[in-house]
Amino acid sequence: MNMDKFQKETAYYHLPGLFEFYELYRVFLPLFREHREYFYDWCDIGSIYGAPADCIWGGGRVGFGDYKPREILALMQEYGISARLTFSNSLLRKEHLLDKKCNDLCTLFAKSKEVRNGVIVHSDLLLDHLKMNYPELYFVSSTTKVLTDFQQFLSEVKRNDFLYVVPDFRLNRVFDKWNTLSESQKVKVEFLCNECCWFGCKDRKRCYEAVSRKNLGENCPDHRCAAPDANEGYRFSKAMTNPGFIGIDDIKNVYLPMGFSNFKIEGRGLGSALILEFLLYYMTKPEYHLHVREKIYLDNMLDLF
Repeated sequence: MNMDKFQKETAYYHLPGLFEFYELYRVFLPLFREHREYFYDWCDIGSIYGAPADCIWGGGRVGFGDYKPREILALMQEYGISARLTFSNSLLRKEHLLDKKCNDLCTLFAKSKEVRNGVIVHSDLLLDHLKMNYPELYFVSSTTKVLTDFQQFLSEVKRNDFLYVVPDFRLNRVFDKWNTLSESQKVKVEFLCNECCWFGCKDRKRCYEAVSRKNLGENCPDHRCAAPDANEGYRFSKAMTNPGFIGIDDIKNVYLPMGFSNFKIEGRGLGSALILEFLLYYMTKPEYHLHVREKIYLDNMLDLF
C-alpha cells in the first residue's frame, strides 16, 4: 500500500510475519486481491512487518524464517504493500551498527521504488544510523518503548523522525486524551489491537529487554512472566477479554470516526493457523470465513501447524 494514498474512513492493518509467515501471505495475498468481495470494504493492508532469524537488531520477538529477502520483497512489491523490518532491539551499542546482515537488509529494502518500506525501531542510536544511511526508509516508533504515559507518547508523536508511533496497549481507551490530538497527529498513531499481555503487567520492558539480549546472542535466562495464567501462552479468546483489546466494532464505530486509521496486529511469535484467525476476524466477512479457510488449507504447499 502506497503511503501517499491512504484514505480516511479506511482501517489500515499492519500485519505480523513478513519473514516468519511468508508462505501464508504467498497464498493469502492473491486471495485478497482476486476475491475482494470476501473482505470488508472498509479495511486494507497497510504493511507487513517482521525480521528473519539471527538479526541482532531485532526486538519485540525473536525472529525466525529463512526465506530469501529478495523473494519476500518481490511479493510485497507485487501486491503494493509496504514491508517493515522489525529492528526494535533496545540494547544496541555502537559496534552493533556495523552488522552486515542487518545493513544488507536495509540496503535492499531501501531500493524499493514502487512502495516505500520502513523500519520499526526502538534505539535512537540505530535510528540515527538509519536516517544517515537509508533516508529512503520511513521509521516507526516501537511499542517496545512501553509508552504508558500519554504525555511521553505525545512527545514521541511530535518527533519528525517517525511516520508512525505505536502506544502501549494500555493507552488504547483513554478516549478523552485521544480526542485532544490534531488530525496530523492522529494519522501517526498506530494502535496495537490484540495484545494478550496482562493489563496490569509491570515487567513489560524487562520482557522486551530479555528478547533484545537473546537477539544479541547473550547468554541470559528467559524472562519469567508473573502474569496470571501466563503458562497458557497466547490465546486470542483471552486477548478479546483484555481491557485494551480493539475489535472490529471498535474500529468501525469508534476509532475510524475519531480520525484514527492505523491498527497493528501482533503475532510474529505465533503459528500460521492463529495468524489466519486474525485475518479472518479483522478482515474477512463472516459469511466468507469458510471460503477463505478452505482456499488456504487446501493449498498443498502450506503447512499451518
